[in-house]
Amino acid sequence: MDSPDESVTLISAGKVQGTPVYSERAERLGEIYDVMLEKRTGRIAYAILNFGGILGMGKKYVPLPWNLLSYAVAECGYIISVPKEALENGPTLNEQAEWHADVGRMIETYYEIHAKTR
Repeated sequence: MDSPDESVTLISAGKVQGTPVYSERAERLGEIYDVMLEKRTGRIAYAILNFGGILGMGKKYVPLPWNLLSYAVAECGYIISVPKEALENGPTLNEQAEWHADVGRMIETYYEIHAKTR
């Protein structure tokens, strides 16, 4: 049954936040912290993955191109075809980071290299 924040094909951003992200081997990598939308088109450009850390310490906020995620109904979460090591060593966001076109290009280039083809 549809609800105001989810249907068969749509989901609210608020409900995406906190959704688990798994590797292709079903290893839980983290959860969606937030999403970044393109202002003019409204398209989701990036998911921000809350990744790593223990007991809330040492977590990283990893921006991922949205197209790398696929929703898996059985897992009630997203699957990503990027190796865990690439996420550990990839670009992260912090409070001092300014998001601009060069950052977006760097993220896209990094994950083009490290994403497994589906």
